[in-house]
Amino acid sequence: MEVQTVFFYLFSLVLLASAFRVITARNPVHAVLYLMLAFSQAAGVWLLLKAEFLAIVLVLVYLGAVMVLFLFVVMMLDIRIDGARRDFWRNLPLALAVGVVVALEMAAVLFGGFRGIPLAPEALSTAASGPGQYANTRALGILLYTRYLYQVEIAAAILLVAMVAAIALTLRQRKDNRKIDPAAQVRASARDRLEIVKLAPTGAPLPPPAPQPEEAVSSATMPAAAVPTSTPPAPEKKP
Repeated sequence: MEVQTVFFYLFSLVLLASAFRVITARNPVHAVLYLMLAFSQAAGVWLLLKAEFLAIVLVLVYLGAVMVLFLFVVMMLDIRIDGARRDFWRNLPLALAVGVVVALEMAAVLFGGFRGIPLAPEALSTAASGPGQYANTRALGILLYTRYLYQVEIAAAILLVAMVAAIALTLRQRKDNRKIDPAAQVRASARDRLEIVKLAPTGAPLPPPAPQPEEAVSSATMPAAAVPTSTPPAPEKKP
């Protein structure tokens, strides 16, 4: 048995096991981690099939961005596992029916769609001759940007509109936010930036007056007739 065959069975076995654990794991975080493992094994299988572009796209897009986003979303959500278990057993018959229908459709496409396509031995020999003579990524890029150019541009426009719509839907106007008007900054002049204001000169504040004793205050407020004098009266003169 060749080394490539051993790796193919190894990747396929781990892929099937992780895919089974995705739908049977009780913890949603563990299910997302198993899904990331399944994507990594699928990328390995595609590398063995000499589809390196699809493998790199799967690792960068799904494994590196989408699955990490799903993981953070699942960790931030407050998911009630008990209620999810009850819904799982309640919706199990419907899920099995949908799974059987999807499996039949895939079997019909795989076994019936490729039956009438003839094999091209020269293409297979060219692809298997080595990476120096045939580049899968280059051939796919030439095909996308020549034959399917309009489809690629339409898909890019749809993704751009979806991104702008997502940003617009999540934008919330708050009154406490400070925003800058670029038009007002451009129209501003030197006189508007600095304003000189004349103010009256100010000195140091005066100290508060010292409090006076109560006796001095009472004597100062008594009437003049009531104030006693210490000098005796003058004697009367006799004629």
